[in-house]
Amino acid sequence: MQHTNPFDVGWVDPQLTPVLLAVIVLAAAGTTVLFCIGVVAYSRRQSTRYLLITVALSLLVARSLTGLATVFGLLPMTIHHLVEHGADFTIAVLILYAVYRSGPGAERTSLEADGD
Repeated sequence: MQHTNPFDVGWVDPQLTPVLLAVIVLAAAGTTVLFCIGVVAYSRRQSTRYLLITVALSLLVARSLTGLATVFGLLPMTIHHLVEHGADFTIAVLILYAVYRSGPGAERTSLEADGD
């Protein structure tokens, strides 16, 4: 019986797999903390801008989880690329739209004007 390494997915050097896994786990932990902070900020402000940023942060968490699933061989590389590049595009759109909404002439409530 041949022993197989669960991290031997063929596209990464086996010696670098622990480093890759550590980086992705740290990224997942960090983005999850940021997402939780975003949820708290949105719950306090209840503005569209904070909602957009919170959704963008949730997509960063999804990117990290996609990376973990790929390292463990649960997700093929093609799906990995589709999800991650789709998330990148969506994050950029959400952030740009949030910036656009906060520009000159954007309607702001008195609560948003005081806190920004």
